[in-house]
Amino acid sequence: MIRFYLLIIVSLISLLAFLKAPEYHLWLLAIGVTEFPLIFFGISLLLTLTGFWAHKYQMAGTILGVVTMLIFLSPIVRAYWVSKTLKDDMAKAFKSADGKGTPGLSATDVPFSFWNLFKGTDTIDYRTITYVKYKDTALKLDFYPAQDQGTDFLLPKPCVIVVHGGSWAGGDSKQLPELNSYLALKGYNVAAINYRMAPKWQTPAPVEDIQAAITYLKTHADELHIDVRNFVLLGRSAGAQIATLAAYTINEPSLKGVIDFYGPEDMVWGYSIPSSRLIMDSRKVMEDYIGGTYSKVPQKYYACSPLEFVSKQSPPTLIIHGDNDVLVSPEHSRRLNLKLQQNGIRHYLLKLPWATHGFDYNLNGPGGQLSTFAVATFLKTVCPRPPKEGGIKY
Repeated sequence: MIRFYLLIIVSLISLLAFLKAPEYHLWLLAIGVTEFPLIFFGISLLLTLTGFWAHKYQMAGTILGVVTMLIFLSPIVRAYWVSKTLKDDMAKAFKSADGKGTPGLSATDVPFSFWNLFKGTDTIDYRTITYVKYKDTALKLDFYPAQDQGTDFLLPKPCVIVVHGGSWAGGDSKQLPELNSYLALKGYNVAAINYRMAPKWQTPAPVEDIQAAITYLKTHADELHIDVRNFVLLGRSAGAQIATLAAYTINEPSLKGVIDFYGPEDMVWGYSIPSSRLIMDSRKVMEDYIGGTYSKVPQKYYACSPLEFVSKQSPPTLIIHGDNDVLVSPEHSRRLNLKLQQNGIRHYLLKLPWATHGFDYNLNGPGGQLSTFAVATFLKTVCPRPPKEGGIKY
């Protein structure tokens, strides 16, 4: 009897692989269900196997257990399905100017592997640097130096500037550091920045901080071994709104692309359709960041909506979003994708049907593998390796 009840509970949890979480703690659980599926599969397998000794509801429990196991495995199956076309789709979306496809993308690059679900993540040391001092505060960044890449280790490397999430009021540069180490091991410098946060500071302060970070990194390029002509912005959630707004407004020639992980891109629409208060009071969060309700400061909502500033000069953009996101609606990414398409900007929207907000918490999970592959492919495209001899050519 206890086994049957436990299987019912586990089976209800498994539904988070398909349905949107209705509450904050269930959203956190949904990240585990979809990005650590083998753990939950193992739990349901153990409960199902105890049916050999159960007396009541033996058959019903076994059937329920098998169905539950299949549901827990569904993100893996769907990741395989997405991976089948991801490489070709990205090659078409980001083909080089000569039409030959994505530079540096080899036939051995695999978007998703079942065996990578068992892998750990490598980390490297970073140094913390103060990059700007204001009258009322100073800001720091964590710098992950590019690791040696064969014979080109003497060449300056591109730099990825990472902007953390946290509803514009929380989080820091230590958030989700695994991708930083991964990119550094692939030969990119990574600068994970802190920025001024709400409610003390409001938009456009964080965009100004990105500009300050680029200025600092350029000034210290020789010391940090940075290729000053190749910067890419990467932001998550609120950080993605900051990163894309900066990418589309600061007119920085060295900025070669922007990566948007589940960011709010239409702040006007986002305010009109808030998220569930059981998850987050999104209107209060936006009011603290923007400086008032939409009815009081409508122009500021337009001014911090990245898609309003997309133009034919905007940099290439990679958008990554889960369809089951309950904090930032996938509609934001759909709208940005359409605006980029209308302006002829090289871009790609990676949609993950099972994934929720923060799915990249596990770099080796189904969503984590696909998004990491997409990021690496994008960087190879917008920051191609310079020739090893004869200097850097552009």
